[in-house]
Amino acid sequence: MAKGYNRPAGGGMGGGGGMMAQIKKMQEQMEAAQAELAVETVTSSVGGGAIKITMTGDQHCKGVEISPDLLKDMDADLLQDLVLSGINQALDDSRKMAEKKMGPMAGGLAGMGL
Repeated sequence: MAKGYNRPAGGGMGGGGGMMAQIKKMQEQMEAAQAELAVETVTSSVGGGAIKITMTGDQHCKGVEISPDLLKDMDADLLQDLVLSGINQALDDSRKMAEKKMGPMAGGLAGMGL
């Protein structure tokens, strides 16, 4: 192997210092975004609003709301299907919110060759 083959561009030892600062800054931004996602919520509804599921951006279910009118004539199987559908919709919405918040940082990693 030739000398200097794996050395950072720019030659000397200080060539990677800027990249380390960028990585540290990006890490801090990601931690801040993750903290925000832990408290931000999305609420999804199914069954014409009869069931509402509230989920955080880090995919923790915070609430399930079922309309009392729905329970009057509801059978257990249909209720279970609606709740499952609502949870899955809330998870999808939560993931989209997280992707939107974290997406710009993923682009920064690609720009650094990571």
